[in-house]
Amino acid sequence: MANPSFVYNPPMTPYLDILYQDKDMVVAHKPSGLLSVPGKALEHRDSLISRVNRVYPTATVVHRLDMATSGILVLALNKASHRHISKQFELRQTKKRYFARVHGHVEQDSGEVNLPLICDWPNRPKQMVDLERGKKALTHYEVVERKTDEKGFPYSLVALYPITGRSHQLRVHMLALGHPILGDRLYAHDEALSMATRLQLHAESLSFCHPSTGQWQYFQTPIPFSQYRPRSLSAESHTNQ
Repeated sequence: MANPSFVYNPPMTPYLDILYQDKDMVVAHKPSGLLSVPGKALEHRDSLISRVNRVYPTATVVHRLDMATSGILVLALNKASHRHISKQFELRQTKKRYFARVHGHVEQDSGEVNLPLICDWPNRPKQMVDLERGKKALTHYEVVERKTDEKGFPYSLVALYPITGRSHQLRVHMLALGHPILGDRLYAHDEALSMATRLQLHAESLSFCHPSTGQWQYFQTPIPFSQYRPRSLSAESHTNQ
């Protein structure tokens, strides 16, 4: 099945939301609908890094979020910081927490999805589970609430802790669990797609070691599609080590 077409219409307000900045790094909030880095087509040039570079010309991308996913991104301002922070992502030393609204009521209060992923090449950029050729992908999850919307459709709010960082990992793992993320134009069935106007996935917290001071940094943003306010990762017993 071919992927649905879309017109790139990135949000303009706020144009740039900086959460933190010092001589080594910039931490920004990326809205849903904005690319992390420019696409190949001329109409896809607008992106978070393009906007950040207008203010901080030396900023470089350390990691990415899907266009439809909102949340926290860290960018390095010099080569030493880029190497330091990138290494933490590579060695899985960072702590990341996402929140998602998914279709249906997830039965278990917590658990994990340990399914390897590979690109679904004929339908790229989609990814799929492949037990033989896929790369290791592991996600821990915790159910925060189970509710029903105004039309009577059930959904769950879940906290997601990706141990690995595969493309579309959380989206495909929730689908494999039988609970696609609401508003997911690539993976959701019709009912789940109709329950939200955007992908209900948000990179809510990110923690890592500061490249110069060695101190742990904790960054957090409100979940745009929920009133739930989680504790800081600094107070969480759950880590993704």
